[in-house]
Amino acid sequence: MPIRQALALLAGTACVALAAATPTSAIADHHLNNGASMTQTSEAAALIPRDDLFGNPTRSNGRISPDGKWLSWLAPKDGVMNIWLAPTGNPDDARAMTSATDRPIRSYFWAPDSNSLLYVQDKGGDENFLLYGIDLASGKERTLTPFEDTRVQIFATSETIRDKVLVGLNNRDARFHDAHLLDLNNGELEMVMQNDGFAGFLADDNLDLRMAIRPNPSGGMDFYKIIDGAIAEEPSESTGLEDSLTTQPAGFTTDGKTMYWIDSRGRNTAALIAEDVATGEKRIIAQNPKADISGAMADPKTGEIEAYSFTYLKTEWTAIDPEIKASLDFLESQLEGEFGVQSRTEDDTKWIIGNDPLTSPSKTFVYDREAGTLTEFYTTRPELEGAPLQPMHPLELTSRDGLTLPSYLTLPPGSDSDGDGVPDAAVPMVLLVHGGPWARDGYGFNSHHQWLANRGYAVLSVNFRGSTGFGKEFISAGDLEWGKAMHDDLIDAVNWAIEEGIARKDKVAIMGGSYGGYATLAGLTFTPDTFACGVDIVGPSNLETLIASVPPYWEPLIAQFHERMGNPNTQEGLAMLKERSPLYKADRISKPLLIGQGANDPRVKQAESDQIVGAMKDAGIPVTYVLFPDEGHGFAKPENNIAFNAVTENFLATCLGGRAEPLGETVSASTAEIAEGADFVQGLSDALAD
Repeated sequence: MPIRQALALLAGTACVALAAATPTSAIADHHLNNGASMTQTSEAAALIPRDDLFGNPTRSNGRISPDGKWLSWLAPKDGVMNIWLAPTGNPDDARAMTSATDRPIRSYFWAPDSNSLLYVQDKGGDENFLLYGIDLASGKERTLTPFEDTRVQIFATSETIRDKVLVGLNNRDARFHDAHLLDLNNGELEMVMQNDGFAGFLADDNLDLRMAIRPNPSGGMDFYKIIDGAIAEEPSESTGLEDSLTTQPAGFTTDGKTMYWIDSRGRNTAALIAEDVATGEKRIIAQNPKADISGAMADPKTGEIEAYSFTYLKTEWTAIDPEIKASLDFLESQLEGEFGVQSRTEDDTKWIIGNDPLTSPSKTFVYDREAGTLTEFYTTRPELEGAPLQPMHPLELTSRDGLTLPSYLTLPPGSDSDGDGVPDAAVPMVLLVHGGPWARDGYGFNSHHQWLANRGYAVLSVNFRGSTGFGKEFISAGDLEWGKAMHDDLIDAVNWAIEEGIARKDKVAIMGGSYGGYATLAGLTFTPDTFACGVDIVGPSNLETLIASVPPYWEPLIAQFHERMGNPNTQEGLAMLKERSPLYKADRISKPLLIGQGANDPRVKQAESDQIVGAMKDAGIPVTYVLFPDEGHGFAKPENNIAFNAVTENFLATCLGGRAEPLGETVSASTAEIAEGADFVQGLSDALAD
């Protein structure tokens, strides 16, 4: 939902550390020293090419049209991901429906009437996403929200009104999304409600607005009923800060008589609740003591919940409807590893199933429920067949103050002869920190885990306090703890790995994007003796400027940022934000640092990286800085992602002594600008010269 997406402020991975002063020459020597040689066990495994893990997949995002006549997917066209289409009965009779030539199309969906395909796209990573539509009959493509500096939100689709959708547009006021009814056939936009202060709206199947959601001064949310197009003067329900990320309306049944909630009020973990609209009576459908509800399947026709899931260490589904249970049981008997329902026809006879076998490439199937058949649709990355992919080990670690930290560990190939999740001898390790921080790591195939493990490193991902999915108390434990208890959790995990004989104490790197990038910088400034090096991807260095520069459409949620991070409008809050900002301790960095940044990032602006690079230069501390002029919050173009990963693995090899595929022409094939420090990554200066 838009509220949750906005609060996932810093999606990605990275980390930060505090370091004691070290002479510049010593840092340069550390950068240029290849360190320990690779372990013999890892050397025996084939080196998985970067392209196989991070290049364009053969196919992805398979879907079936609501009427069941068409299969669709994303696949390369002239090297760029585009939408493809084929008849359900003849998947080989495929044609490209779009002609993107620059940025890949990453997200699309079917119009409810099956007459068009819809997708969103921004420009250069600025996250001003516009909505585009392709008419199936004519093949004509058009921009359905043709506005500059505008970000579209999909408020609602309908089972009964199949040629229209309800969208939010912030073209009038960048802070607020006005509700519009969009006719998918003629492109006409009709203003339904002007938004002068709400974070979002909820609509029913008639595409009538039924609820408005507004942040309140406490950092929580107020929920206002909308009756006959008028918003009530007083909220019917509210949350405080502690429930703000774990309580939200989740939609109506088609007849509008039942409203679903994801709700943690009166409990720790978020439960699935059904409310009788007429009487206001609520009943609990599902709850779990360890995890929030994480998914649900609803009947395509009625909208009634048929199954739900919770994700603690792994995802577990429970079916309410007997026929859905029979189908899920059948799929479980046929597939290895994890699976999920990606798409369903309106008559519910055919499903598209995604399958993650964990140690082989993911596959997608067409499941015919009437015939009881499961037919392979495609393999996402067939080039990974037979590659030395490694199992992921779910773990429960314990913080110094007793919190349980759900975590995931992947080990290098050949390092764990008895398969107990502990290597025969300690190996170099990368602590891979998720973004958000109001997000989480999960179980399953992870290209970064596989890549780094293949290069000879243990890879550890930790759901530190503040991560979502484990109840509101776990989230609240991270309030005002950026760079403090949240960082302590990461340090506790590193110490555990060292004590257990998993990681070598002198060979631990920290890496992540967004909040993970902040964690990297915190790691190298606040705990400079813990990490051998760090990789910061689009991470903020100055929390004061980060909050001051949030996108305008996040302004309604600023009270939550203040309550969870620190309030710059108070003397105490501003002092805390500065204390927790790695920028002001940049002179303590003594270990190698690699920074990657998109010039168009609207969330963590380029100035965040420029500031700390400038501070390090002023202090005479070397840093390697890679800037992408055509990227935003992360690197969408495969050639740019591959180039940064090529630099990263050669940087890690320089620091930790692992394996690395040569840089080759990856950097020159991208838009990467090496703003600083090419000499501190093995082979980078030569690659640039060539």
